[in-house]
Amino acid sequence: MRVLITNDDGIGSPGLAALVHAFDAASEVYVVAPEHERSATGHAITLHKPLRAHPSGIAGSAAQAWATNGTPADCVALGMLDLLGSRPDIVVSGINVGPNMGRDLTYSGTVSGAMEGAIFGVPSIAVSIGSFRNPVFTTAAQFAVDLAQAIIRYGLPEDTLLNVNVPNLPGPQIAGVAITRQGTKRYISRLEKRTDPRGRTYYWLTGEPAPQMDDEGTDSWALARGQISVTPIGLDLTSERLREVIARWPLAVPFETPHQ
Repeated sequence: MRVLITNDDGIGSPGLAALVHAFDAASEVYVVAPEHERSATGHAITLHKPLRAHPSGIAGSAAQAWATNGTPADCVALGMLDLLGSRPDIVVSGINVGPNMGRDLTYSGTVSGAMEGAIFGVPSIAVSIGSFRNPVFTTAAQFAVDLAQAIIRYGLPEDTLLNVNVPNLPGPQIAGVAITRQGTKRYISRLEKRTDPRGRTYYWLTGEPAPQMDDEGTDSWALARGQISVTPIGLDLTSERLREVIARWPLAVPFETPHQ
């Protein structure tokens, strides 16, 4: 199994190292990851400056690795189009510190790394751990290996990926695996306006989770119950429900009345 691993926490992230070490035993592992943290970059790609990749390494692993000045999506594109020489069997993005659920998917560099893999037609997984403090990556890393092997065996439909969130618990304490849907977790956005020592205005964008109940069957509901959440995600963002509604609107091409 040829595996391309990326992330948005940077090539020095312990979550990425845990993933690499877990795959080392049974895989041909390649790493293309950002030089430094690129969290919340979404699916940004770099078009207006040169992209660079330089050989790097993961301590304790023989994986071939490159660090880049690009985003997670850039990293996957560089790997696919040049660095690996040929396409991998699977792309794995993570392990992210903190969950990626609900509306997080719009902003997440971790999910976007896997999404870029899916755009290239390669089965892809995004893996996150459900805690920002004292993360323990062992269970999440091993589950990623098991899930990758299942994907190689059974396949994934075209233009799809799997978004995985793992409780920050030892394996025996995890309550199982739930196949979930994307939840509606939202953030309350805040803007802090400040003044620097020279009197110039600057801003910090901040936010906090909005209080809400976890709907049964969603990613956040499963994680709150101590379950690993596996959410199938599609690249087609069409809202079929809204499409049917708009189809009933009296829309027409505007035109001018011809002159008599």
